Amino acid sequence: LQLHHSGSYHCEGPGISWSLQSAPVTVTVHGIPLSGVSLSAQPPGGQVALGDSLVLNCSVAAGTGPLSFSWHRGGSGTELGTGPRLELRHVGDNDSGHYHCRVSDGDSMEESVPLNVTVL
Repeated sequence: LQLHHSGSYHCEGPGISWSLQSAPVTVTVHGIPLSGVSLSAQPPGGQVALGDSLVLNCSVAAGTGPLSFSWHRGGSGTELGTGPRLELRHVGDNDSGHYHCRVSDGDSMEESVPLNVTVL
């Protein structure tokens, strides 16, 4: 079911000389609130060697779509990327910091616990 399936429904069928129709039934489809936004890293733990790549993945345990993702570092409001995956190629010392993802369903927003990325 999708949210747009909400509405009034009835069934009808032909009789011998008339049409039969049931009483209407109202169906309401409710969205599932966002919950369980989490972040994982490859390599695990967020420790990456200088010059290597780091992949961060954002996942959602529950929530009615469509979902939008954004990536942030530290307290900065600057968006580093969109989508459930962020890849940092050829990391440098300036890539160290606390990363988190934000997920929105258009009505509410959930944020992951920050992951401390350390460039070795």
